[in-house]
Amino acid sequence: MTAQTPSPGHGTDGQENWRGVAAENADDLSAGAGVFLRARSRRLLGELLAPHRRSLWGLLFTITVQNLAWLAGPFLIGVGIDVAVPALIGGNAWPLVWITAAMLGAAVLDTVLRFVFLTWSGRVGQAVLLTLRRRVFTHVQRLPLSFHERYTSGKTISRLTSDVEALAELLDEGLDSLVTALFSVLTIGVVLIVLDPPLGLVALLGFPALFWVARWFHQNSTAAYRRTRESITAVIVQFTETLGGIRAVQAFRREPRNDELHAQLNEDNRRAQDRAFWLIAVFVPAVTLIGNLVTVAVLGYGALRVMDGDLAVGTLVSFLLYLRRFFDPLQDVAMFYNSYQSASAALEKLSGVLEERPTVAEPSDPLPLDDARGELVFDDVRFGYTDRTVLPHLDLAVPAGQTVALVGATGAGKSTLARLAARFYDPVAGVVRLDGVPLDRLTDDDLRRAVVMVTQESFLFSGTIADNIAFGRPGADRAEIEAAARAIGAHEFIASLPKGYDTDVHRRGGRLSAGQRQLVSFARAFLADPAVLILDEATSSLDVPSERLVQRGLQTLLADRTALIIAHRLSTVEIADRVLVMEEGRIVEDGFPAELVAGTGRFAGLHRAWADSLV
Repeated sequence: MTAQTPSPGHGTDGQENWRGVAAENADDLSAGAGVFLRARSRRLLGELLAPHRRSLWGLLFTITVQNLAWLAGPFLIGVGIDVAVPALIGGNAWPLVWITAAMLGAAVLDTVLRFVFLTWSGRVGQAVLLTLRRRVFTHVQRLPLSFHERYTSGKTISRLTSDVEALAELLDEGLDSLVTALFSVLTIGVVLIVLDPPLGLVALLGFPALFWVARWFHQNSTAAYRRTRESITAVIVQFTETLGGIRAVQAFRREPRNDELHAQLNEDNRRAQDRAFWLIAVFVPAVTLIGNLVTVAVLGYGALRVMDGDLAVGTLVSFLLYLRRFFDPLQDVAMFYNSYQSASAALEKLSGVLEERPTVAEPSDPLPLDDARGELVFDDVRFGYTDRTVLPHLDLAVPAGQTVALVGATGAGKSTLARLAARFYDPVAGVVRLDGVPLDRLTDDDLRRAVVMVTQESFLFSGTIADNIAFGRPGADRAEIEAAARAIGAHEFIASLPKGYDTDVHRRGGRLSAGQRQLVSFARAFLADPAVLILDEATSSLDVPSERLVQRGLQTLLADRTALIIAHRLSTVEIADRVLVMEEGRIVEDGFPAELVAGTGRFAGLHRAWADSLV
């Protein structure tokens, strides 16, 4: 399986690239790509609507009956003029009574069914959005690290916020307008022809102009609304990454430059929105103008026929009322198209994320691993980030229970080896085995229960310290949480906090020092009790007193389990059973720490340099 290349981070020192970040997976606007993307969006929408087929048919029936009741008004008015009024003049009031009762009944039915449609369609729309949000969130969590390394957090947030909201606007407001408008246009078009064919032909004279205007609007609005989605994504990306790197922003006095960038991105978004609204501003009056011209033509021709006695006044009135109801919904269609284009562009982005496939997917035929011992074997493993090979050829066996320290210069392949052991990536060639079972044959549950990695970021979630430690094993009770903290030496500082284990760590653990956050992450790993523990430079953020405290805790943490320790601080290496020195993806030295220190190889040189730095 080919690994994907993690792209460089987009931090506060490269903020001019935010437009590029927002456009990274931007859709190709060529005709072929556009067709594919629209098909992909329709497929996603079809999948979301599939569970609600019965409700959709019920909604269609409801809106059909409601529109029939709504369309009865002009017809009844025409009948009243041509039949009820002459009868009333002749002394017979019953036709007027019946027509009045029919109009009241139609109005009540229209109102009730309108209420039913709006509430029912609202529930369906919210159910679709709930499914979409859950699906995107669940899917994004399961995508590999390679995806998250190239897909910025701002873009992910944009998918779950502005893009979902665009679809929500379509489902909550636009769908009702579309169904009503389409039904009205189709039904009224038939009624106009049936009611009076000559007047119907006059009305049809406006259709070529309507078709041309609608086609122009469609061709121009597709690109315009896609641009609005991309521009708002750029704003969200810049905002998210600025706040994420706020310490660096303030430390390097980047606020004025960030203000300029944010203003420019907002200006780009304003221009994109202006273009979209300009298209609406042209389309809606154009439809209104065509409708008015057709109405004038129908009125003039109809008046001549009424004067000749060829057309009843009531029929002309009914025809004009229907004609007005024919053109008014076309404006609703335009407003729906506004929402539709925005939602369509959002669906393209969302479907693109959902069609990302995990490069480390769960196996279809997994092998069980009930009680892992912790033996790790790298058998002729080769791995690289696309065209850059990191591990050209790696053979390594780590017996169960052995603590192995990985040392070497930056870029030597230590972290890559660790990520393969945790199966954040799969090797391009060769196989990694745990207790004789290939990692790609293990379920995620078995693998994550057996292998745990602690990184130097020591990420803490919002909540209490107890919650963060229990993240390693959610079912743990307070006694087990405290025991884990005591084992790695974190209990004393936790107990000294205002609320002890119930102290809120705030966002990203901002209430704790870097060393304290690392101790909490160690307690979390201890509570998880994995067979294999990977420490990826996990002590790099600790000061000397904290590091000494952690060294004692590590003795307990690493006991009776396999461990891979990646560290630039050689003090951490001293507790290892075995040291591997890596260089350019190869193991160049392998032995016991004391044996390598006493030698003349690379590790001995590294150890002497470290010892000299302490003097």
